[in-house]
Amino acid sequence: RRRQELVTVIKRKTRCPRASGLESLLPLVSSVEETPEPIPTTIKGTIPAWINGSFLRNGPGKFEFGDDRYNHWFDGMALMHRFHICQGSVTYCSRFLRSDSYVNNSEKNRIMISEFGTSAMPDPCKNFLERFLSRFQLPKATDNANVNFVKYKGDYYVSTETNYMRRVDPQSLETKEKVDWSQYIAINSATAHPHYDHEGASYNMGSSYGRSGYFYNIIRVPPPTTATEDSADLTGAEVICSIPAAQSRKPSYFHSFVMSENYIVFVEQPIKLDLLRFMLYKIQGKPFQKIMTWEPRCDVIFHLVDKHTGQESEVKYRAAPMFTLHQINAFEDNGFLVMDMCCGDDGEIIGDFTLENLRRESVQEMDEFYNSLCRNLPRRYVLPLNVDEQTPLDQNLVTLSYCKATVYVTLLQQVYVTHEELHGDELLQYGGLEFPQINYNKHNGKPYRYFYACGFGHVFADSLLKMDVRTKELKVWRYPGLYPSEPVFVASPKAAEEDDGVVLSVIITPRKEKSTFLLVLDAKTFTELGRAEVPVNIPCGTHGVFNEMG
Repeated sequence: RRRQELVTVIKRKTRCPRASGLESLLPLVSSVEETPEPIPTTIKGTIPAWINGSFLRNGPGKFEFGDDRYNHWFDGMALMHRFHICQGSVTYCSRFLRSDSYVNNSEKNRIMISEFGTSAMPDPCKNFLERFLSRFQLPKATDNANVNFVKYKGDYYVSTETNYMRRVDPQSLETKEKVDWSQYIAINSATAHPHYDHEGASYNMGSSYGRSGYFYNIIRVPPPTTATEDSADLTGAEVICSIPAAQSRKPSYFHSFVMSENYIVFVEQPIKLDLLRFMLYKIQGKPFQKIMTWEPRCDVIFHLVDKHTGQESEVKYRAAPMFTLHQINAFEDNGFLVMDMCCGDDGEIIGDFTLENLRRESVQEMDEFYNSLCRNLPRRYVLPLNVDEQTPLDQNLVTLSYCKATVYVTLLQQVYVTHEELHGDELLQYGGLEFPQINYNKHNGKPYRYFYACGFGHVFADSLLKMDVRTKELKVWRYPGLYPSEPVFVASPKAAEEDDGVVLSVIITPRKEKSTFLLVLDAKTFTELGRAEVPVNIPCGTHGVFNEMG
């Protein structure tokens, strides 16, 4: 089986076309200034008058302090963006998150707090002994929340993957109080990708570790109540399930998780965090990134949990090694849980996004770097929800007519899952895809037909894609030299079909200064309706949301 899996990985890599003549992306990973006061944009085409709200985006925007430079793209200081859309007009503003990291770094004009790929050096103002002893102290977790905008109990926060978030004002982008998850529940970190149910409750996953081992925890935050004061409120947050790591000294890294109407699935994948290296690397001054290892000899394990009771299934569903950062959707159908996600076969890719790599100016060097990267592709996995001692062995359990994924119970009583490729060959010419989005409000956790994503014909996204999961047909928006952000779907007020609405994306370019624009596509036809041009530079970002106004 392992030999067949290796052959499949090699074939998948060689099927993706190799790039040639890729341009430098240096301007897209360079520091910019904030634009704290809203400025007007120039509208080309038409922005539908029914769009009323703010497109909020997050991502790194400052990569140095004084003579100190960050090493990794993930390290840059959080820069929040707001495109406010009302009655066919658009304004833009941006602010740096006033995190402790940003404030302390700015005051000292040097990097004071370690980030994912950069270790802060001991304070030169301390004496030799103090600097030496500081190597043995646990590193302070960063509150540089540069990954996403998230929502809990009606309030907006910006989040990264530590135990800290920052509450923010979604209108002014003002930084509010720092929130520590560990003051509410016993976790040491949480993802920046919560899910929301139709009652308004939020779900997330966080990790915890101690003498009893390392655990992956499913978190539930209750729906909002009538606010009595303007302050952060995570009261009522609870851990509904704790899953022990298969290897307590080498737990899995995770960026998101799967949720359907009644189930949550945690994907324990072969990207491992080597905790024994953690303290050693701290002493040596090496960053957190260095403790991550890709161990493809380990299977993927899908942990199935009842969302309502918190009860974990005794069945452990296994699959060939892969890694996943972002889920597309999941739904239940006739005794099966169908899970769609973006997957890759080489987990080393996370550490590859150093600023040195991203800022390569030689065409040959950029081609070599891009061609060395794993291409992420959409896959469908299916879990049978009723596996017991009477389940037949070595017989495909998947009976859904539209699914080619398989599930077998082996002679060793292991449940082994094989995925279906959720795409046709056409996708390969766009370099695979990532940053998937759906019509979340109507179809999250339910059967769906369409998702939207970024195509990766370059190191950063260079196309927007609409995928029909029934037919595996693509619609594409792509123009040379233009690099789109994660697409966000906004439903029209009188939507009758799943794709009645628009797709929003921020388009940046390395070819011309201050040539950013907000793109508005008709979600059904995937053709341009209009754009809002804004004379600012915006670096390549991470995630965003649409904050609908009344």
